[in-house]
Amino acid sequence: MKALRTAMRQRRATLPRHVVAAHSARIARSLWQLPAMARSQRIAAYLAIAGEVDCMPFMRAALARGREVYVPRLHGQHLRFAPWHPGAALVDNRFGIAEPALPHDECLHGMQLDVVLMPLVAFDPHGRRLGMGGGFYDRSFAFMRQRPRWHHPLLIGMAHEFQRVDLLPTQPWDVGLHAVVTEHAVHLF
Repeated sequence: MKALRTAMRQRRATLPRHVVAAHSARIARSLWQLPAMARSQRIAAYLAIAGEVDCMPFMRAALARGREVYVPRLHGQHLRFAPWHPGAALVDNRFGIAEPALPHDECLHGMQLDVVLMPLVAFDPHGRRLGMGGGFYDRSFAFMRQRPRWHHPLLIGMAHEFQRVDLLPTQPWDVGLHAVVTEHAVHLF
């Protein structure tokens, strides 16, 4: 997994900005075609780094449509989700990733969200996700493994199509995705 993670991160990081922007715009349009988006009020996204699909076009459109937008904020070994708006004050967390400069008591838990857009390093046709390796999303959404009928929030991976691989191994703590949206397709699981 380490070799795959390194290779995919490197390939993603070398994508030209105009390619990332074009993919991100296509993905944002595709997201609005999902029926779940019509019913979703609280949507979490992320602030992209190193060639990740940029959620900003989607986030701005979501606010314009009256939705609440949240982004992850580290809380120990878990994530909480802080309200976001253009111009929100940001600080770098311990990994150098920007997050809102808000107290944790103003943040939501994952189960309070309708949809979560998640970055990833790779994904497979079974809805498995390879992340950056810290396990923050898996720990934060572990409640979804414990309750098989729990369908909230909808977990959607955001990826470039080249990040799709044939098969990823699973671990007992992995939380699967409901869908992955790329510049070419919506992959439903």
